[in-house]
Amino acid sequence: MKKGFIFDLDGVIVDTAKYHYLAWKKLANHLGFEFTKEQNELFKGVSRKRCLEILLEIGNREATQEEFDTWMVEKNVDYLQYIENMDESEILPDVPRVLEFLKENNIPIALGSASKNAQPILEKVNLLHYFDTIVDGNNVTKAKPDPEVFLLAAKQLGVDASDCVVFEDAVAGVEAANAAKMMSIGIGEKDVLSEAQFIFKDFTEISTNFIKDLIKN
Repeated sequence: MKKGFIFDLDGVIVDTAKYHYLAWKKLANHLGFEFTKEQNELFKGVSRKRCLEILLEIGNREATQEEFDTWMVEKNVDYLQYIENMDESEILPDVPRVLEFLKENNIPIALGSASKNAQPILEKVNLLHYFDTIVDGNNVTKAKPDPEVFLLAAKQLGVDASDCVVFEDAVAGVEAANAAKMMSIGIGEKDVLSEAQFIFKDFTEISTNFIKDLIKN
């Protein structure tokens, strides 16, 4: 029985949350209010459109459709400038070890992310070659916790959803994996990701034997 492994991007493979925060904070300041790192936690695993809706709620601001669309673009332009100089040093600990092991064992690997910039980021950190398919914000219409992104990734890998393993750092992502009937592995804090079937602080805690067991079972 073939297994498929699906990875979220932000907070799992690389930490781009800091760059998203800087871009959203710049927009908030431009609109006349503050945006804190604590508030930024609300944006984990959420689409850009929904993030802007939340930001406007925080600032008690309303927007015309034209303003909304303009601010979406402005935020992304700022974010792209922040990530322009990303390199392999941005990869989170032990991620390459796990990807390399899966690749050596011919396990299908997908990226399942809300980001619309997933491919350029993977190129910048030199990890793109590990992935058999990329499903991101350019391919789906429903944001996590809807399972669309993971179900599409499984389909493109040619693997049954029930035979897929998902690595996620966000509550919405874990909920999406569970809704897709996939094994959910949380990367982060246990009290936050309690709905995941397994939880690790990061990939340094995930042994090669654990990965072997996931492939076999």
